[in-house]
Amino acid sequence: MDFSDKRILVTGGSRGIGFAIAEAFLNAGARVAVNGRTEGSVGSAIDRLGMGERLVPAPGDIGTVPGCESTVGTAIDAFGGLDVLVNNAGVGAGRPIEDSDEAMWDAHIDVNLKGLFFCCRAALPELRKSKGNIVNMASDAGLMGCPGIVVYCASKGGVVNMTRAMALEVAPEVRVNCVCPGYVDTDMIRPKIERSENPAAVEQSMIDYAPLKRIATPAEIAQSVLYLASYEARFVTGTTLAIDGGSTAGH
Repeated sequence: MDFSDKRILVTGGSRGIGFAIAEAFLNAGARVAVNGRTEGSVGSAIDRLGMGERLVPAPGDIGTVPGCESTVGTAIDAFGGLDVLVNNAGVGAGRPIEDSDEAMWDAHIDVNLKGLFFCCRAALPELRKSKGNIVNMASDAGLMGCPGIVVYCASKGGVVNMTRAMALEVAPEVRVNCVCPGYVDTDMIRPKIERSENPAAVEQSMIDYAPLKRIATPAEIAQSVLYLASYEARFVTGTTLAIDGGSTAGH
């Protein structure tokens, strides 16, 4: 897949899956705007990516409308337009319903759902011009219910259906798709394993959760994003691509 000189914005690109997505686009020839919450986190990611001439720092809080507009605006100003928006920024926490308070609800909806929508809204004028596309990051938890993460499921389920509705509204100029990962070996998952009473058992439960009996790598998720953003996927819109080792096939 060739993205030479394509203009890409990756929200939440300073770590984890987002960092792998930014790296994959760079390796495919793209210019990439990297978003993270702080200038420090973005600067560190750009240093690690090591291709500064094709990178643009675009820090901003995706949980706020001004943060979304500023982030998208920075990328557009730097590139003179935009070809692909990857809405990867997200938060995730697991708590029983009784322990889930308003602050937790707001944090998930603000970043995972509201932020995604307002990044899309800010980017759409330029994406219409470039006949570009949007790739949203959802989750297998957006395709099925999971006890203990009801709030997260609600936010990611919203991403899945927003993707469908948005794809209908902005076609044929702009394509909109989403990726639904299962467990991925990132710095969001590792602390949950290490803080548990029995880290080995928790990690094994994550491995056993998918029929393919392992945890995905960030690079595997990144490749699915590149496919949906590519010319090869030019007849794909409104779809959800589950990269989950078979978890949503059933248990």
